[in-house]
Amino acid sequence: MTMRKIKNILIAVGTLLTAGVWSACKVAKDIEKADAVLPAVFRNNADNTADSTSAGDVHWRTFFVEQELKDLIDSALHRNNDLLIAIRNIEAADLQLRQAKQGNTPIIGVQATASTNRPSDNSLNGLSLTSFLGQKHVEDYTLAPTLSWEADIWGKVRSRKAAALATYLRSGEARKLLQTQLINNVSKGYYNLLLLDAQIAIAKRNVLLNDSTLSIILLQYNAGQVSSLAVQRAETQKLAAERLIPQFEQAFNIQENALSILCGRLPGPVLHKRGLRDLEVNDQLNAGIPSDLLKRRPDVRQAELALAESNALVGYAKANMYPSLTITAQGGLDAFKASNWFNIPASLFGTVVGGITQPVLNQRKLRTAYQTALVRREQSVIAFRQSVLLAVGDVSDALISINKLKEEELFLQQRARTLNSATRNAQLLFSNGLANYLEVITAQENVLQSELDLAIVRRSRLDAVVDLYRSLGGGR
Repeated sequence: MTMRKIKNILIAVGTLLTAGVWSACKVAKDIEKADAVLPAVFRNNADNTADSTSAGDVHWRTFFVEQELKDLIDSALHRNNDLLIAIRNIEAADLQLRQAKQGNTPIIGVQATASTNRPSDNSLNGLSLTSFLGQKHVEDYTLAPTLSWEADIWGKVRSRKAAALATYLRSGEARKLLQTQLINNVSKGYYNLLLLDAQIAIAKRNVLLNDSTLSIILLQYNAGQVSSLAVQRAETQKLAAERLIPQFEQAFNIQENALSILCGRLPGPVLHKRGLRDLEVNDQLNAGIPSDLLKRRPDVRQAELALAESNALVGYAKANMYPSLTITAQGGLDAFKASNWFNIPASLFGTVVGGITQPVLNQRKLRTAYQTALVRREQSVIAFRQSVLLAVGDVSDALISINKLKEEELFLQQRARTLNSATRNAQLLFSNGLANYLEVITAQENVLQSELDLAIVRRSRLDAVVDLYRSLGGGR
């Protein structure tokens, strides 16, 4: 092949590429970014102001103040198996992204062949060999590098790169989402552990209180002041309080096991020196601006990146419907005899081929793939909008929970104080014969239930604060 012919081929290829660049923009058009309807401020926001600062920007080591809880979270972030799997998924996605970036790189190889061919004596090739070469077989020795390259005329490679990048970024957001959920679960598990510890202590105190009441009733029974029914009622009340202790202890040990597994450890005891009442509830948190959720919440970012990936796959599916331009080149050494293989320049050869392939028979299949990609892109748009709605709802729910649980705890504290005072008065009156045993037993039942309710609400307040932190994207 002469240099003039090679030059003409390159000029023709360049013309095709130039036309393709202008056409590519028309083939794989990107859709506009999906709109998300967001309020100016969150519903149930106490101050009803749009403050740009948000608790979601606070690092978890600063947000949580209990050192025992910090140690548990730190252990979970380093040893939790689900999180370690998410990290490996990121590594796999990174490898796929690097591969996609090489999508438009020419494929280069080296070909070395040696062959011999003995045609029939009655064939044209056999008669020609005998007449011109005086032999019955022909040998061929070739050593040549090869190059193959597909021109990205319609943006096919660009779409693959965009899809791979979105997949890689989604894997990163998946790890962040798992981390926020892990911090949320560990902190709630820790608070539940403190609740169960407090409930065990409440049940034990109530057992002692019932034991004291039973002793007084037994004395009165022996003196003939009360009937056996009073003794039976007091014993039943004591047994009911005692029954709660193994129930709470069972739940306590199960919660310890669950926390240990979250932290990547074998089931075992969990250190907890502080009590539930010793923890302060930080309910003065800024929710920030709703629009910030689009960049702070990992699940919203995941949905947004899924939309970007779907959009790239639409471009790729449409580009597959258009002709593809492939350029191949080969050059090296070729000879009929091994002794002449490296006889340069006589053994040198070179070929350049440019080909355009237009899908014909599978056009229906390619169009169906394109239409399917369009549908999936629309699904991604809807999923993105839904993720934004859920994110705003999570924040609003957490805000109202914080406000109303605080009010409920104040009422329960007042109720518990009143019932404790009533119980002491009932016991005093009963000891002096001015109240019957039913009044004492009823007062003790009410005190037990009120203290258990108060502990549950306090735990719920701590959980609500953690929910707000997570819903704002905190813990990434």
